[in-house]
Amino acid sequence: MTGLVGYLVTGLGIGAGFALVGSGLVVIYRVTRVVNFAQGALAVLAAMLTASLLSAGLPHGVAETLGVLAGAAAGLLVGVVAIGRPGTAPGASLIVTLGLGLLAYAVEILVWGDQPRSFPGLGGAVELAGARVQVHYLLIVAVTVPVFGCLALFFARTDLGKALSACASNPYAARVVGIDVRRMGLLSFALGGALGGLAGVLTTPVQQVTFDSDVALIVNGFAAAVLGGLTRPGVALAGGLLLGVAQTVVAGYGGGAYRLEVALVVLLAVMIAHAVRTPPAQEAAA
Repeated sequence: MTGLVGYLVTGLGIGAGFALVGSGLVVIYRVTRVVNFAQGALAVLAAMLTASLLSAGLPHGVAETLGVLAGAAAGLLVGVVAIGRPGTAPGASLIVTLGLGLLAYAVEILVWGDQPRSFPGLGGAVELAGARVQVHYLLIVAVTVPVFGCLALFFARTDLGKALSACASNPYAARVVGIDVRRMGLLSFALGGALGGLAGVLTTPVQQVTFDSDVALIVNGFAAAVLGGLTRPGVALAGGLLLGVAQTVVAGYGGGAYRLEVALVVLLAVMIAHAVRTPPAQEAAA
């Protein structure tokens, strides 16, 4: 029982990181209908930069903030390349993001090398129901949940958030009322980059990051996002937490080598269930 409690709390912390990556995918997809396969690379970029800034002597808080801002800037750059040209089809933009994600490998190896990196997070451990848990896992959850609350308020209460939601609901109607849909798409890429960057900054103290860590991040983030049909950030949060707990429990009792397989099985099951529920006519129209 003690071990299970520890796995649950640890899994919630890891799953919160997946949820942040997944919510970035959701924010971008809602507005542009593009799946940003470079999302994992943005998390790696922010984590690597934060590690370098801390090594250079910048204080905690400043380095992490700059890392998240770098993720947002890189996300905006991906958006400019992927959807900046008017009339670019979502399928073509998706391929562009995949190519940019691969390009990020070369850039990260060139700048930071191929060795894993990490940096210290919130130290110490607490005892919960007899299980000792690193405090940093609790910090990840404590940061992630308010971030999702702020996202909900942003989309529901601010003019900018409502403009993004309008583009997601009906791009044509949004254009008619004067909303620049392309600019909103670029904003969604920047917001998605910031969320991915935050995931990288929060999870690196408990999980070392390498240039190819984006594969696991994008697979798990995509699985969390797909649970909500790529349109509901709240469901992506629940999906990410569920995925993190499932992987941690499987790793704890069955071995850590099967973590990615858990995400792939969940992803496959959700996509099959979605295909079964979708009427053939609607599928053809989509």
